Amino acid sequence: MTVFRRLKALGYLSSYSHRGKYYTLKDIPDFDESGLWSYESVWFSKYGNLVETAKELVDEAEAGFSASELESILHVECKRPLLELSNGKRVHREKHSGVYTYFSTDKGKQRSQRLLRREQVVNLEIGVAPEIEVLTHELKAAIILFFSLLDEKQRRLYAGLEAQKIGHGGDRKIADLLGLDVGTVAKGRRELFGGEIERERIRKEGGGRKSLEKKRPIF
Repeated sequence: MTVFRRLKALGYLSSYSHRGKYYTLKDIPDFDESGLWSYESVWFSKYGNLVETAKELVDEAEAGFSASELESILHVECKRPLLELSNGKRVHREKHSGVYTYFSTDKGKQRSQRLLRREQVVNLEIGVAPEIEVLTHELKAAIILFFSLLDEKQRRLYAGLEAQKIGHGGDRKIADLLGLDVGTVAKGRRELFGGEIERERIRKEGGGRKSLEKKRPIF
């Protein structure tokens, strides 16, 4: 109790991960744009505990959040805090494409979030690539993960493909998302759509199983 009294006097935050078992002084965290900060695997929020953090992020989300989307940001399980918020009427919950999505309870903000969410669903259904700015965090994470599994040439070509889908300004947007130089993205796009790619042989010349020649019997 002496330690907690001392921490209270100094000002401290409890982690929202690890069941709040870790603490930090308030002047230590350098919070990101979402109000989050981590030390190794321990996560802290300027909003306090997990429930309050989930509430703030849902309120500020452009298109609301599903539980899995929020989990990709917070790095912890989010279904229970979201359900608690929904039951307490602190966030609004409804299904979109069979997935529960959470929105602000503010009517104006909620209307904007729902419209953008529906637009994303329609775009995905008809195969239209959405703008980078409105991609869900979950989809962005999947793109970045897939990108990391490719070799250098494949990364360049994949970046060019995604930039082409976006159209005007796509090179810059994909470069920012994937941490590439704009020129690299443009080069990949030119190679992919300009017929500049030479297909590499699967096997080197002379490789593979040797062909068998039929031998004529010697009389």
